[in-house]
Amino acid sequence: MKFVSIFLILILFALLYNLISANKQSTCSCSKINSVNIMSEKIAKPDSEWKAQLSDEEYYVTRQKGTEKPFTGEYYNSKEKGVYKCKCCGNKLFSSDTKFDSGTGWPSFWNPFLKENIELHPDNSLGMKRIEVTCSKCGAHLGHVFNDGPPPTGLRYCINSLSLKLDK
Repeated sequence: MKFVSIFLILILFALLYNLISANKQSTCSCSKINSVNIMSEKIAKPDSEWKAQLSDEEYYVTRQKGTEKPFTGEYYNSKEKGVYKCKCCGNKLFSSDTKFDSGTGWPSFWNPFLKENIELHPDNSLGMKRIEVTCSKCGAHLGHVFNDGPPPTGLRYCINSLSLKLDK
């Protein structure tokens, strides 16, 4: 009887631990990134340099956290193969192999190229609770991630075309 009681207590602790861990991930959904690797690769430029490098629309989206209008971006309906890189710094962000048609009017992906190439941040702007996606190398605003995507991840990275450059 003692063995059964101890066994049940261990199972309850394991379930509680999994529940707490899952709750922490769903509350923040922010990735844990090795800051040592990221810090050595960070790009920091003054606004004047970003403005000189980017078009007005690209600057608005990537540096001021703007959003392009749906169904207007260069890549929302693209079927071309390649790697989608950050428009600002060239960091590899998404593969065309993970791109899908979400019907939202923005390029959508179910997985990043490498998880360490993006960062996730809580975004409570505009009266909504969302998770912002940024480039881990230069901090460019890319879009948002939602939990209504296809298998195998169930995620939809909804990304602005203006923040991307397709490397074919």
